[in-house]
Amino acid sequence: MTEHSLREALHRAGYIADEALATTLWLAGELQRPLLLEGDAGVGKTALALAHAQASNRRLVRLQCHEGLDLAQAAYEWNYGRQLLAIRLHETTPQAVRESDLFARDYLLERPLLTALQSEQPCVLLIDEIDRADEAFEAFLLEVLADWQITVPELGTLRARHVPFVLLTSNGTRELSDALRRRCLYHWLDYPTLAREMAIVRSTLPDAEIALVEQAVAFVQRLRKEDLGKTPGVAESLDWVRALHRLGHTTLPDDPHALTHTLACLLKTREDRFQYGPDRVLQLLEGRKRQAAEGVAARPGADKARTA
Repeated sequence: MTEHSLREALHRAGYIADEALATTLWLAGELQRPLLLEGDAGVGKTALALAHAQASNRRLVRLQCHEGLDLAQAAYEWNYGRQLLAIRLHETTPQAVRESDLFARDYLLERPLLTALQSEQPCVLLIDEIDRADEAFEAFLLEVLADWQITVPELGTLRARHVPFVLLTSNGTRELSDALRRRCLYHWLDYPTLAREMAIVRSTLPDAEIALVEQAVAFVQRLRKEDLGKTPGVAESLDWVRALHRLGHTTLPDDPHALTHTLACLLKTREDRFQYGPDRVLQLLEGRKRQAAEGVAARPGADKARTA
């Protein structure tokens, strides 16, 4: 798959990637290197992994990181229930159970990391929000990302049958180690531009009116420049346009009171909801109208049209 065909495949999967992101994603696959994707929450990091798995027709294996994540949850653990059952069964026979029998491959439970390495077919491994995991887990992860293997003390080294495409995401809640960054390609994913976000929304919600999409996305873009506790991401934009469309709107309502009732899709903290009442929403709407008027005035022949 070429860089251009990858970008088109992502588009068909519903993800609008710019040229820089598509190039980095393609290089990560060609070089068999993990891709570390950083950016604010809601810019589409996790959605990229989902789209890439669909575009490349691969299985997606997801590891959701959190504080206290350990080896048993991320890589593997022994099936203690089956081991105990085997011991009790052997108590009724003259032959004692051997330790090597209890720690055979059949008693090993695969978790996301080992599942990805032992997959019969190449897969996409999403290590989501790696910054939420502890530094100790990050250190363990280095073996997986550097040598594509996991060492199980009772069994030995289990190497990857196929090198998975690994995408790590981070929201920047803590600084990642230099050792982890060295093993990865890197891309910072920012909020989309106005044109790109419009394309994303129109692709995802083709039934919504074009005027509604353009006006709603422009409103969200202005809202992101405000002092918010939680900036709305692309997912919030999609929810809001979907809500407005379901309410029967073909354009963005001019009534700030009606619009305020729908802001539950965009504003996700008490402080933000309190700050953006009808008066503040009206100011943002008036800003939209001024921008539209300035856009008309800037068009060639606008002066002639006004004087005609």
